[in-house]
Amino acid sequence: MAMMDGGNNNNNLEELAVGCMLLIRTTLGDEFEGQVVTFDRPSNILVLQEGFKHGPRRNIRLLKTNYIKDFTFLGQSDDPLDPNNCFLDLTALQTREELAIRQAEADAERIGVGVTTEAQSIFDALSKTLPVRWDKTVIVVMNEVRVGSPYNSESVIGGTPAANDRVKKMLEFERKRLQLRGNIGQ
Repeated sequence: MAMMDGGNNNNNLEELAVGCMLLIRTTLGDEFEGQVVTFDRPSNILVLQEGFKHGPRRNIRLLKTNYIKDFTFLGQSDDPLDPNNCFLDLTALQTREELAIRQAEADAERIGVGVTTEAQSIFDALSKTLPVRWDKTVIVVMNEVRVGSPYNSESVIGGTPAANDRVKKMLEFERKRLQLRGNIGQ
């Protein structure tokens, strides 16, 4: 096992072949074992697969070489990304992608277009306890109560009297909270 000092890491790291197994100590005090996947010379980044386990889940670490204090060569293994040894569950990946897209779309629907920061803050506060959505610049609460600009209790329309009153009370409370938060910095 050879140990190399971090003073001249970059030259030593460039010589390491894909598949090298290393024990790495960082300048931040971390210590871990990993297998070299690749070294990107222009960005000075070493790409490592943490641990030496093979299976469907692997942790990949990108590490700038100037953060490597020293490393110990532990041995050589096959290319960790050899397609013959890699297992990709395409169905699981497609499912994760679809979930991520749906989540991103849901998150995007929660952002008002053409509304003030205050209106977005009111929407966010209402969304913590009630189902809300945007209809252009109008906040629709419980699919029945509508709150338009200037987003105060006088701009609440529709819905049952109980739902209407509940939204008005929450709006008044949130406006007071926003006002207090705004006055703190003054």
